[in-house]
Amino acid sequence: MRIDPITIKDKLGREVVLRAARSEDAEDLIQYLKVTCGETPYLIREPNEVTITMEEELTFIKSKLENDRELLLVAYIDGKHVGNCSIMSFASYKRYQHRCDVAIALYQEYCGCGIGRAMLETVLDVATKLGYEQAELEVVADNENAISLYEKLGFKKYGTFPDNMKYSDGTYCDAYWMMKKLV
Repeated sequence: MRIDPITIKDKLGREVVLRAARSEDAEDLIQYLKVTCGETPYLIREPNEVTITMEEELTFIKSKLENDRELLLVAYIDGKHVGNCSIMSFASYKRYQHRCDVAIALYQEYCGCGIGRAMLETVLDVATKLGYEQAELEVVADNENAISLYEKLGFKKYGTFPDNMKYSDGTYCDAYWMMKKLV
């Protein structure tokens, strides 16, 4: 879906533009995946597993723009892409239409500046207006900063996925399933 751009100020006073991703963002989005997957152990893939082609990314962006129940929100500061946040449907089945999945990540240098919170508040507001009744997410159990933010926004832990991820060094990490009622 498309939304009107929103301009906010982050904690450092920088002007941040939040808007729906567009086709011209495709290259930035691919680079973002490659970098952020290497910056943190909290995302689902290793940097070398980011093999998305420009054509695939353009198709993905187009599908989000054309879907009236999904949003790929991007954040830009001075024309530089700094992060993404999305809401996506679980399935088109009627029994699942009340649920949406939320995902977010920012370049590490922009974490802790209030941008993630603003992005999450924006997508949760959109999700509510779209008629979703609950927003869900999965978060690595060690990601204390993200969990704290989610809890401040009303998410609660409802389950644990033991050994959810296995890292290349052979260690495992649990994840939490968190949910927020929107109505």
